[in-house]
Amino acid sequence: MEIKTRCAWCEKDDLYRNYHDNEWGKPVYDDQILFEFLILETFQAGLSWYMVLAKRENFRKAFANFDYKIVAEFNEDKIQELLLDAGIVRNKLKVRAAVSNAIAFMKVQEEFGSFSKYIWNFVDGKPIDNNRKSLKEITSTTPLSDVISKDLKKRGFKFVGSTVVYAHMQATGMVNDHVEDCWTRN
Repeated sequence: MEIKTRCAWCEKDDLYRNYHDNEWGKPVYDDQILFEFLILETFQAGLSWYMVLAKRENFRKAFANFDYKIVAEFNEDKIQELLLDAGIVRNKLKVRAAVSNAIAFMKVQEEFGSFSKYIWNFVDGKPIDNNRKSLKEITSTTPLSDVISKDLKKRGFKFVGSTVVYAHMQATGMVNDHVEDCWTRN
């Protein structure tokens, strides 16, 4: 059996290892997947990413398979239904933010042609490789995540502080923060 060296943060269990090996840090250009990570990261704000990841399928069901066009149409009855769903994080402000973020997401699409074009423009269309030697070198924000956060907020997005934005950048491969001895860097 081949032993793979991974970023140490993901060695908790198979859920984390699979996420690390198959998704984290891989460039995402598909708007629906970018929206999925935006929703998940905003719900993670102030909480554990592991908890949100463990509830991902519940979020998928609750938020119409992360179809932003449907989420943008969620009415008050649907919001109240979500607030009773024990399978997700039942935070009133975050649930409402998911709906308003879906609306803001589509406005960005109208302006730029796609959310992907908008967000990837901040890194000139290609991932920033940070060449991290250890987890200690990984920060939770950067000057660039500060800029993107401010721009998203200006466009009406909620729960998109710099930490959430940087986590989104890591998850969607806008930045590569895999440590140098991680097998995924090869």
